[in-house]
Amino acid sequence: MIENLVKNLSGENEELQMHCASAIFKCAEDEETRDLVRHHGGLQPLATLLSNSENKELLAAVTGAIWKCAISRENVTKFREYRAIETLVVLLTDQPEEVLVNVVGALGECCQEPANRAIIRKCGGIPPLVNLLTGTNKALLVNVTKAVGACATEPENMMIIDRLDGVRLLWSLLKNPHPDVQASAAWAICPCIENAKDAGEMVRSFVGGLELIVNLLKSENKEVLASVCAAITNIAKDEENLAVITDHGVVPLLSKLANTSNDKLRHHLAEAISRCCMWGSNRIAFGETKAVAPLVRYLKSNDTSVHRATAQALYQLSEDPNNCITMHENGVVKLLLGMVGSTDETLQEAAAGCIANIRRLALATEKAKYG
Repeated sequence: MIENLVKNLSGENEELQMHCASAIFKCAEDEETRDLVRHHGGLQPLATLLSNSENKELLAAVTGAIWKCAISRENVTKFREYRAIETLVVLLTDQPEEVLVNVVGALGECCQEPANRAIIRKCGGIPPLVNLLTGTNKALLVNVTKAVGACATEPENMMIIDRLDGVRLLWSLLKNPHPDVQASAAWAICPCIENAKDAGEMVRSFVGGLELIVNLLKSENKEVLASVCAAITNIAKDEENLAVITDHGVVPLLSKLANTSNDKLRHHLAEAISRCCMWGSNRIAFGETKAVAPLVRYLKSNDTSVHRATAQALYQLSEDPNNCITMHENGVVKLLLGMVGSTDETLQEAAAGCIANIRRLALATEKAKYG
């Protein structure tokens, strides 16, 4: 069926083209369909149809099909060859919302490739993208935050986003009532902090911003929680900001989330805990708020990124003797011993460091007992 749909994209009948593009839009969530569209030469006619910007129904169907096809990296490479990215940037202004959602969705997927992030900047695509952060359409906001976040991974783009007050706009979307928008905004904030010139100062300039993000740790939504933990990991790299979020009660809130079986949340939560240990008596506080025992259980996960983040958090926590005792009681040594032989050096070092701290405490205790 895909082959026939692709054939009819190159016909003369606009209504038929619209229905075919619309069918591809609906089917291309599926990877096999995306590959078939490419295989049958459907990407070029889709790119060509982008220039027909008068027929809005056709444009909505075509941009939707391009968005979903762009989920496959091989297709993105083809779209770059056909100069579809430049045309998509032109469509960022003066279009109906239905078209905008798809255009921004397509750009968000294309942005996963570094070369395309530069193309969007050179075509002047960043200002209209940042501009769309002020909208209210939920689907559009989810897509535009993803696109802006992907663009922000390039320092040159980040300078433009910052100059246009884009980070402040992303931050204000954390107040949006829709969890999808909150999560998408929090994920986008992460690369912004990583690539900003003076990230610590920038974050401090948002009045009430740190309190707002800490309060999102009370959310019921797992994706919101994971994205906020990731943002907190980045925020906490700055000592002053870490002190502020500590005052806002970040430690007990993170500890409360520790009993989770969601691996994505575990990964980012462990990273956030690890970072937050770097301030004052936070290490001790995590022990007192019962975060240590649940973390040990994360080592039984099948996800290696969870292992790495958890071992680093446990290593930080093991600087406190009481935490060492809790870990030992929960069988951490046996779990970590296997990880000391990992090919992942970060995991290897953190596991060994944690075991060393536990061993050192045990020796000191024996010495005190038996002299």
